[in-house]
Amino acid sequence: MTRSISLATSLVALLASSVAVAQVSPESAARPAGSGRAANAPTTIDLDTITVTAARAERSTAETPQSVQVIDRTEIEQQMKFSPNAAAALGKLVPGYSMSTQTVSSASENYRGRDLLVMIDGVPMNTPLRDVSRILSLIDLNTVERIEVVAGASSLYGAGATGGTVNFITRKAAEGKPRVTVNTAIRGFTQNIGRSLAPETSVTVSGKVPDGIDYLFSGQIRGAGRTYDGAGRELPSDGLLGQGGGDRYRAGNLLAKLGYDFAGGKRIEFNASWIGFDQNPKYLTNYAAPFARPDRTQLYTGQSVLEDTKSVSLRYSDADFALGKLSVLGYYNDIKKRFNYSTFSYPYNSQVYYSFNPLSPTSRDNQTTLYSQRGGVNVTIDTPLDRILPGAKLTWGGDLIQEKTWQTLTSGQDVFTPLKQTTAAGFGQLQIPIGERIVLRGGLRYEHFSLSVNDYTRPAAYAAVAANNAQGYQAFVLPALRVLGGDFDYSAVTANLGATIKLSESSEIFGGFSQGFALPDVGAFTRRAGISTQYACPVQLPNCLPANRQTISYSAIAPKAQIVNNYELGIRGSYDRFKGSLTGFVSTSDDGVTFDSVTNTMSQQKERIWGVEATGDVTITDAFAMGTVLSYREGRYDTNGDGKLDSNLPNNRIGSPWRGMLYGSYRFVNGMQLRVEGEAFSDRDVAIDLRGTRYKLKGAATMNVALTAPVWEGEAYVAVNNLFDRAYQNPTATSVRNLPNYGWGRTVTLGFRKTF
Repeated sequence: MTRSISLATSLVALLASSVAVAQVSPESAARPAGSGRAANAPTTIDLDTITVTAARAERSTAETPQSVQVIDRTEIEQQMKFSPNAAAALGKLVPGYSMSTQTVSSASENYRGRDLLVMIDGVPMNTPLRDVSRILSLIDLNTVERIEVVAGASSLYGAGATGGTVNFITRKAAEGKPRVTVNTAIRGFTQNIGRSLAPETSVTVSGKVPDGIDYLFSGQIRGAGRTYDGAGRELPSDGLLGQGGGDRYRAGNLLAKLGYDFAGGKRIEFNASWIGFDQNPKYLTNYAAPFARPDRTQLYTGQSVLEDTKSVSLRYSDADFALGKLSVLGYYNDIKKRFNYSTFSYPYNSQVYYSFNPLSPTSRDNQTTLYSQRGGVNVTIDTPLDRILPGAKLTWGGDLIQEKTWQTLTSGQDVFTPLKQTTAAGFGQLQIPIGERIVLRGGLRYEHFSLSVNDYTRPAAYAAVAANNAQGYQAFVLPALRVLGGDFDYSAVTANLGATIKLSESSEIFGGFSQGFALPDVGAFTRRAGISTQYACPVQLPNCLPANRQTISYSAIAPKAQIVNNYELGIRGSYDRFKGSLTGFVSTSDDGVTFDSVTNTMSQQKERIWGVEATGDVTITDAFAMGTVLSYREGRYDTNGDGKLDSNLPNNRIGSPWRGMLYGSYRFVNGMQLRVEGEAFSDRDVAIDLRGTRYKLKGAATMNVALTAPVWEGEAYVAVNNLFDRAYQNPTATSVRNLPNYGWGRTVTLGFRKTF
C-alpha cells in the first residue's frame, strides 16, 4: 500500500489554519533557576547554540522556528542528586513531557501526547516497529554533556518523531592528561531504609594524547532494593503489567569514545556503548482493586526482567568540505528486552497465552523477549549560499536504515510477525535571512518505508470479557491463528515552514508548521491479530474455528502510516535578569494511534491535541534565583469514524492536563547551595468514548530539597524527594492500565562527586 502527501497539500493546510496558537516554549535552554549559575549570573542571558537536533546542523535558537530547550551539564548534575532517571529530569524540566512512571519503563510517557524520538549522539535508540518504551530511564546521565529537546513533529531523522526529538549529547574528552570523575551515591526510602538501599557509582576517564587520539571511557553500576509509597506500602515489581518496575534490580552502563582530529577541520569519532538492566521480582503483582500491589501469596516464577542494548557508531565530519560542512554517521544497534512474567487477572490482565488448562489458564511460557537490530547511515551537508544570498544556508542529505524486529515467548515461539524494514529518505532544508531581524526556514523530506512481513502463527490465547455472573466475566479461547504476511510500501513527502522575528538582541517571536511521518507500532497490531469474538471459541471446545477463519492477512489488520501536522507560535528571550518563554501548539493527525487497555486493542482515528507551555527564570540577587516550568495539554479524537472529534483522548495519551514546577536556589557565601522544588499536577476526569467511560486521575503536589557543599575539593550532596512523604497516585503509571499505581514516598540521597 502507498501513502503520500504533496507539498501543495501541506502548504494549503498551513495557510488554511487560522487557529490562534499562542505557544510558550522555553528559550533554547529551559535552564531552571538556581541551577548552579546564580552566584555569578549575568545581567543579560545570551541565547544558546544548539547542535544537530533541530536541523541536523549547528543552529542558534534565534534561527530555529520551533520550541527548543537545552538542558546543560549544570542542570543535569542538579537533577542527578534527586534521581539517576533521565525521564524524571525531562518530566521536571520540559513542559509538555509526561511525569516519569518511576519505573524502568516509559510506558504512557510521551511528549505533547505523542511519541518522542530518543537519540544518543544522533543515533536513534527507539524500536519503532515494536515500541516498548524502555530506554530513557536507563541512560547514564553521568556521561551526558547536555540534552537537546525539540518539540513538535519532525521527519528529519526518519524514525517517527511525531511529538518531538530528544538528543543526549555525551561528554567530550578533556584536553591534556587523563582526568577522572567519580560520582557515588546511595539512596533509600525513609519508610524502610535498610530494605530499600539503592547504591550507585560512576567513573569517567578522559584525556587526549598530544597530537593524537582523544578518549573518554565511562562505566556506571547501580542497584535498588524495595520501593515504598508515602503510606509505607511496598510497591509492586510490575505495576504497569509486563513493563518492569523500579525495585530489586541491578543496572550498568559502559561507554567508550575515541576521536582523532585531522588537519583542515576533519574529524573521525568512534562510539561504543552498552546498557544493561536485570530485575528479579520476588512476588507477582495483584492487579485487583483498589490499587496495584505485591501479591505475597504468589512467588514470582518467571525469568528476570532484562535489558541488553549494544550500540556502535562511527562519525566522519569535515568542516572544509567542498560543498560546506559534511557529516557522515554510520551506526548499528543490537537490542534485547525481556519483560515480566504475569498471570491471568481479570480485568487488568484479561488476555494471556493459553496453557489449555482452564483451572490455571496462563501458559508457563507467558513471558516475552523483544529483539531488534538496526543499522543505518546518515549523510548531512550544510552548504552556505552566500554567493546567492548573504547568510542563506542549505542543509541537505539522506538516510538509509535497515531494521529487523521480532518478539518471542520463553519457548521461542513468535508472538507477532517477524518484521524487516528498509527506509530510504532524502531531505533539504533552506534557511534565508530577510534583513537583520527575520529568518525564514523551510524544507521537504521524501521518505519511503519498504516493510517485509513474515508469515507466522499467533499463539493460542485465553481471554475474558465482562459478564453478569458470579465471576464477573465470561472466558473464551482465541485459537492459534495463521497470519499471512507480504511486502508493503509506504511513502510520503513531508514539509516544514517557519520563521523567527528578532525583537531585540536577546529575544524573538517564532512560529511555524512542521510534519512528521511514521509507521505506527506494527508489532503491536500483529500481536493482536484476531483478538475479537469473531475468532473466539468456548473454553470447552478450544479449537472450534472453521477452516475459513483459521487465517488472517496482514493487509487486513495493518496500521496506516501516520502523518502528524504541528503548528506552533511562541516568544522567548531574556531581559536583564529574567529569561523565559511562552508557546502555544496544535497537533493534528488523521490516523492517530490509541491503545484501549480494557479490550487490549489498538485503533487509528482522527485526532487533535493542543496546549500551552511556559518557562521563567529570574536571578533576584547574585545568590538567589527562582524559576518555573508550566504546561497545559488536552486532546480529542474521533471514536466512531464519523469525522467528528467526539471524545477526549484517553489518559495514556494526555495524563494530567496541568503540570508545573516552581523552584528556587540560594548559594551561601561558603559555597553551599540549597535548592527547593515544588511539583504539582491536576486531576483528569473526562469521557474517553461515546459511552461516557471515565477513569479519574487524581492530582497532587510534592516538594523536593537538595543541599550541596564543597568537601575535599569535590561536591557532597544530600537530596530529599517527596519531602513530606505524600501518598499520591502516579498519573502516568496509573494511566497505563487505568489501575491506580502509587508514587514513591520520601527518599533520601547521600552522594559525593569529584574530579581528579
